[in-house]
Amino acid sequence: MGNGALSGAVIAVAGAGGPAGRAALLRLAEAGAIVAGADNDPERLAEAVDAARYGAGGATVTGEPVDLLDLDSTRDWAQRVEKDFGRIDGVVHLVGGWRGSETFIKTSLDDWDFLELLLVKTVQHTSLAFFEGLQRSERGRYVLISAAGASKPTAGNAAYAAAKAAAEAWTLALADAFQKAGGAEGPTSAAAILVVKALVHEAMRADRPNAKFAGFTDVKDLAEAITGVWEKSAPEVNGQRLWLTEKP
Repeated sequence: MGNGALSGAVIAVAGAGGPAGRAALLRLAEAGAIVAGADNDPERLAEAVDAARYGAGGATVTGEPVDLLDLDSTRDWAQRVEKDFGRIDGVVHLVGGWRGSETFIKTSLDDWDFLELLLVKTVQHTSLAFFEGLQRSERGRYVLISAAGASKPTAGNAAYAAAKAAAEAWTLALADAFQKAGGAEGPTSAAAILVVKALVHEAMRADRPNAKFAGFTDVKDLAEAITGVWEKSAPEVNGQRLWLTEKP
């Protein structure tokens, strides 16, 4: 474990209790990182943390329920992670959610209100809370998981695509902040966007054995790509959309 690509790195994972979060916790721990997960579902989070600890052979993986819709709570979490482990080298943002409609005109603005909280507000809060800690790190990374639909919205996905596009814009502004902080020598920390069409995991395949899930990214492959963001230099990945599916 000590020889992993992320040996000694401290990485926070927001939305750690879902299928993508479980895969990310495990893969980051396998790569040698100390992983601190957060989720709004304590039971789901505890299961994910236990699975990652066991799967990674007793790695340091922690979890705590955090209200990422509250900036103060998110800042408290960021401060605790840095205090407990002495540093923060990464934030992986996996908070998700989806709502769509049959047609554009049937779009409910209640869907926008819901998605703006989950997909935009949580990005704002985690990036603001962890910015200074990431900037202090020699390998700080903020990784947003986004969707191809943000670049090519469809009529029935207006609210979802708009929220994802807003989250991307916010993350690119974070990347510019890292760029400016690095000055002439370039950034030492980076914000990057991993773009998928959609995600698939084992339970989905079991429920729909005949489905092809064309263009979908398996959560295990996503976890591998997340880890790979640290394998490149900050200038290489800062402000970049890294596509895991075909560009629309």
